[in-house]
Amino acid sequence: MRVVVVGASGNVGTSVVAALQADRKVSSILCLARRLPAWRPSKTEWRAVDIATDDLAPHFEGADAVVHLAWLFQPTRRPVTTWRVNVLGSVRVCEAAARAGVSTLVQASSVGAYSPGPKDHPVTEDWPTHGWPGSAYGREKAYVERVLDLFERDHPDIRVVRLRPGFIFKREAAVEQRRLFAGPFVPSGLVRPKLIPFVPDTPGLRFQAVHADDVGQAFRLALTKEVSGAFNIAADPVIEPSVLAEVLGARLVPVPGFVLRNAVAAFWHLRLVPAAPGLVDLVLNMPIMDIGRAHRELGWRPEHTAVDALRELLEGMRSSEGMDTPPLSSRTGGPARREEIAGGVGRRP
Repeated sequence: MRVVVVGASGNVGTSVVAALQADRKVSSILCLARRLPAWRPSKTEWRAVDIATDDLAPHFEGADAVVHLAWLFQPTRRPVTTWRVNVLGSVRVCEAAARAGVSTLVQASSVGAYSPGPKDHPVTEDWPTHGWPGSAYGREKAYVERVLDLFERDHPDIRVVRLRPGFIFKREAAVEQRRLFAGPFVPSGLVRPKLIPFVPDTPGLRFQAVHADDVGQAFRLALTKEVSGAFNIAADPVIEPSVLAEVLGARLVPVPGFVLRNAVAAFWHLRLVPAAPGLVDLVLNMPIMDIGRAHRELGWRPEHTAVDALRELLEGMRSSEGMDTPPLSSRTGGPARREEIAGGVGRRP
């Protein structure tokens, strides 16, 4: 099997490539990324491609499958830019896959595509996917779901799989996630047990997480098994304030949702953090997912718990590790995070 991975150098992409290169059914992997890495695992060929502007079809020629992972989180202050890359770029990937005669398309969707839902019982893949309108991330993920709906209708001969994971963590991606969501002013040494005094005990602050390597295996299974449609991907347990407090050695303090959102909004408007306040609303409103279909039809079982993945994230932030790819490298922000600060918090890297 010849596979093209679009967005191969990031958090999920590196884990997907690692899973595919270890599978005997996969003969070659063409990795597309906007910035080429030094990391070059076996079976891979790398090309610099921007999905928003470059002609993609020539890169897909002769491929059996395309895995689309590319996603731009920043700049949060210029949603037109993220829309152009994330939504219009996904349209261009779908159109190029059809023109190239690819037989399988596997798309990275997200729990963020789901409409607001319950926190006290899980929802299956038929829950509506209209996102949270106040979050650019939720709007864009939901719109890509509509793009895939039309693509499936117009190309019934192409097998389409969409994976909807929860929050995806691993040690090597911690520096990138700190840069994207916490910003340059968060000291790495602060993210350790006993140093964070409290965790907000906010109603609705319950979410699911999964290790990136387990997500990589889910994509591998989606490629190599004759399945189609949507699959929820997450590990147990659900992360809630009491779990966060235990991991961080902090105490719980009741904080209403509007107070938490307003605090993030204030930091965002002061350009102290890159994460837009709409992300708080998204987390507080997204449902808890049922993972049964992935277990039954993909045969997917995570090797890491959600707490394992969360601990790796925190450990990675403290150690500032990473990988030798532009998105994951600890050097990307420059010495003393100078480029992050000089360019403006929340800009496109």
